[in-house]
This record gives sequence, C-alpha cells and structure tokens, in this order.
Amino acid sequence: MRVIDAAALAALTPYPALIEALAKGLQKPVASPPRGHLDPTGRGDALLLMPAWREGGLMGVKLVTAYPGNSARGIPAIAASYTAFEQATGEVLAVLDGTELTARRTAAAAALGARLLARIDARRLLVIGTGALSAPLARAHVAALPGLREITVWGRNQAKAADVAAALTAEGMAASPAFSLEEAVRAAEVIVAATTATEPMIREAWVREGTHLGLVGAFTATMAEAEPALLPRALVYADDREAVLAKGGEVVQAIAAGLIGPDAVLGDLALLLRGGDAPRPAAAITVFKSVGFAALDLIAAELALGRA
Repeated sequence: MRVIDAAALAALTPYPALIEALAKGLQKPVASPPRGHLDPTGRGDALLLMPAWREGGLMGVKLVTAYPGNSARGIPAIAASYTAFEQATGEVLAVLDGTELTARRTAAAAALGARLLARIDARRLLVIGTGALSAPLARAHVAALPGLREITVWGRNQAKAADVAAALTAEGMAASPAFSLEEAVRAAEVIVAATTATEPMIREAWVREGTHLGLVGAFTATMAEAEPALLPRALVYADDREAVLAKGGEVVQAIAAGLIGPDAVLGDLALLLRGGDAPRPAAAITVFKSVGFAALDLIAAELALGRA
C-alpha cells in the first residue's frame, strides 16, 4: 500500500494537469453517493464520509473531520484522509493526504469553472479570503486563464492578505493586497471567494457587467459570500447542480426569497463539459457556485496514482 503525503501529492497533481484531468474525468460516469454526515461528539462537530467510484477502476472514500472548537485549542479545525481502493476487488491501493487533496481539487474545479465561463480577455483576478485556499485558488486560476496579469488579494486581516500576495509574488505572479473590497470588486474581471462568511460581503451593486464570480466558501444554506440579489442578474452554474440546490448558500437563499427559481441554475461542470463552453456574452455576469462533491476527489486521486 502506497502512502502519499501532502508534498508528494502536490508534486503529482500540478494545476494544469489536474484541471485537464477534471475536464476529462467529469465527462465519464462516476458513482458519487450523497455525503454522509455524523456528529461524533454531539456538540456540532462533524465526521463526513465522501465515497465515489468508477466501474472497473478506482474507488475512494474521503474522511473529513470538522471541529470548529479546535481553533481555541490551537489545532486545525479541519482534517482529512483519502483511501483509494481497487473497485473490482476492494484491495487497498493507497492512502493520500486528504487536506491537500481537498484544497487542490477545490481550486482546480473553480479554475475550470472560470475557464468555461469567464471572458477570454480577462486580465484582473481578485481572490477574497486569506485561508488555506487563497494561494491555491490564485495558482489554479493563473494555470486555467493564461491571460491573467494582475492578482489582488483581500481579507478581513490585511496583514494576512499582504502575506498571501507576497508569497504569490515570490512565485513570479504580479500580486498585491487590496485595501478596499468595493474598489477591488469593481476593478476585477474574475473574482473567486473562499471564506467562512455567514453574511454577504460582495454587494450586488459593486459587480459590473462582464465579471465572473467563483463562490467557493458558502457551502451550507446559512452561509453567503455574495448578496443573493446578484443572482437574477447572472448566468448561474454549479460544480454539482443538485448539491448546490440543496446547500449552496447564495442559491438556496435567493430561491427562498423568491428572487430566482431552481431553473436559474443552468447546469454544472459535467453539463458544461459535455456541451462545450457556455455562451459568454461580453456583458454577462457569470457565477460558478461550488460546494464540493466526491467525484472531484476521485479524479484527483486517479491523477496522483497514475503519475506516482
């Protein structure tokens, strides 16, 4: 049995290759049952079970723990591992670092959404959030959209935003911290947000025509990064349509408020990839809403094991 740690996994799944793997892998059948959700402590903590498989191929299960109180203990709130099996025989093939796997597949899926939906002449990227996904999202978007020339990073903690921008600059990207979220939103052509916000930060009035937004962070029905009132102005797509309709914060809230109906979510990654690029009028606002689903983990694991 192979063990693939975070560093090895990053080396095995460079973003250009991972984005292409998702683009091809999502066009093929994948069994992806609903995510299992348990509370092992009875205090609102979570143990998530995310299985997926291909007939005659790989089968995998990601185990994720989410313990919000860990921040007070000085330890990470999220931990994960991924076990890969041979689907036909049940043989254990490998254990992969699930935290790194999640970060990379999430960033790559959002970047693939941007490649399919953003303007082809987009040059300015805004990353909202300074957590573990901030730099991966920037790296993945640059890999997916070679025309990007400027990156700004905004966070509630300006020092953290400056640190993320400095790290990206050290990698050769033209990155800088943003001090005004409104100004940064108004200037950007591609925006990606990955935060734990429960109240919208991105105001509908700030978003100009022709902007693409990747909303990654609001993964429950009670969370929101953008005002739901933005969605009636936009062409809305999902990573997985049914999952987003069930728990994608801004979408769920916009439907509950009567601003849109479920049919406003026009499709998801698999549909976009099967049908080619979506129409991208220069004046259209496009939204890619992501909540994550197990097929993304499976495809990333397939790539890593295939290159190992």
